[in-house]
Amino acid sequence: MSDVAIEFSHVYKKFKRGESFDSLRDFIPYLTKKYFSVSSNGDLRDKEFWAVKDVSFQLKYGEAIGIIGPNGAGKSTILKILSGILLPNQGAYKVYGRISALIEVGAGFHPDLTGRENIYLNGAILGMTREQVKKKFDSIVEFSELEEFIDTPVKRYSSGMYARLGFSVAAHVDPQILLIDEVLSVGDISFQQKCLNKMQEIIGNGTTIIFISHNIPAVIKICPKTILLNRGMIDHFGDTKDVCRYYYNISSQTKMATEDQYLELEGVELFSSDGSPATLFKPGDQLKIRFCIKSNVDIDNLVMSLFIKRNDGMVVFDATSDILGGKYFSFSEGERKTVDLSFAVNLPLGVYYVGMNFYNPLKGFYLYKDETIEFFVDAPKTVGYAFLDLKW
Repeated sequence: MSDVAIEFSHVYKKFKRGESFDSLRDFIPYLTKKYFSVSSNGDLRDKEFWAVKDVSFQLKYGEAIGIIGPNGAGKSTILKILSGILLPNQGAYKVYGRISALIEVGAGFHPDLTGRENIYLNGAILGMTREQVKKKFDSIVEFSELEEFIDTPVKRYSSGMYARLGFSVAAHVDPQILLIDEVLSVGDISFQQKCLNKMQEIIGNGTTIIFISHNIPAVIKICPKTILLNRGMIDHFGDTKDVCRYYYNISSQTKMATEDQYLELEGVELFSSDGSPATLFKPGDQLKIRFCIKSNVDIDNLVMSLFIKRNDGMVVFDATSDILGGKYFSFSEGERKTVDLSFAVNLPLGVYYVGMNFYNPLKGFYLYKDETIEFFVDAPKTVGYAFLDLKW
């Protein structure tokens, strides 16, 4: 038996902007026109666009893959195709196994039925018998933490309660394949963490997961590999940390419209507390950064920002000179300035990058550099964004 759970091969899906019908009178002429003016699936008519364009990937049982990207990139469309809600215009996909999907808050729930009744309804939709659902019922309710509301019609539920019950059902009906969209973002932080732990558990039991989220740390935690979608196409695919760092970088580049037109970063150096060049630090060490800036214009009252990123692209620190220091920068045309900053390296073990920019709050960026230099922190292994030297 093959260990492949999902095959997605050269899939295309198109939509039409502004396509909506308020009555059968409008819908029937549309169908007639569409029938008699069929175009090739590879062509786009007026106002049509590709929501998904030539996307291919394969997943094996027990694998987890993340899908990230800006709004409108095609992420949810892929999950709806895999769920059978939408059909592709071109390409093919195969799903080998029972799917449980959590795509929209409240999807699959009947609003007039209670939480209890909806659990049985969802189980039946997923092909489970009443006895099978009954065996899982207590676990589903306990995980959702909705015991006192389980006999309340779900139309009375908040969006967070919908998400709790929806995830609990989806994760407890022994799915072979679990599809999760951004719905977990409506839950509280503790429940989100509980869901992430549950996802790791069921991956370990052999379930395949596709996880769509704007919560990049959550994607990094769950998924070894990630797809970055942009305008319906795969922009990047590979190791999650590499893809997320790439995504952070291209997102930040949208801020930089000047391309060294006003200011230029001519050099950046790192020093230890004794003034010697260094790239390796331990928690508590003083790190000094020196930026050499050249100005091509006369300009006053710029704010400088310094930010530190992990090797997956996550910003762990970002501060501006006006808030921390009350300092603004002015330059004359042709002037070169050296800017020194220092801080204690209270960071966990890892690789970090230094970014910086100069901007005017009213006029935008005059210089934006995402990764100017790399440094390393040698520390005992801990969890989190900061390192605290605990004394027991």
